[in-house]
Amino acid sequence: MKNGKRDYKKQNAKYDSKPAVKKDRASRNAARKAMADKGKVRKGDGKDVDHKDGNPRNNKSKNLRVQSVAKNRSVKRTSSNRKA
Repeated sequence: MKNGKRDYKKQNAKYDSKPAVKKDRASRNAARKAMADKGKVRKGDGKDVDHKDGNPRNNKSKNLRVQSVAKNRSVKRTSSNRKA
């Protein structure tokens, strides 16, 4: 970060454009859509769809739950948190 500004071009080139990251993001979006279709979340409701096992590609209904944004984003994400 230069001068306190984020370099989105560099972030995209180094991280966001990688195939594994794209698949994870698409899977998280699919999980959100599945929960929205069930009526459990809606746009702007302040809720996140949480993957219980920490694996964003595991979109089984038993692995998904709705949590507040504050609760879901306060969990420390480490490799030891992932059960799968």
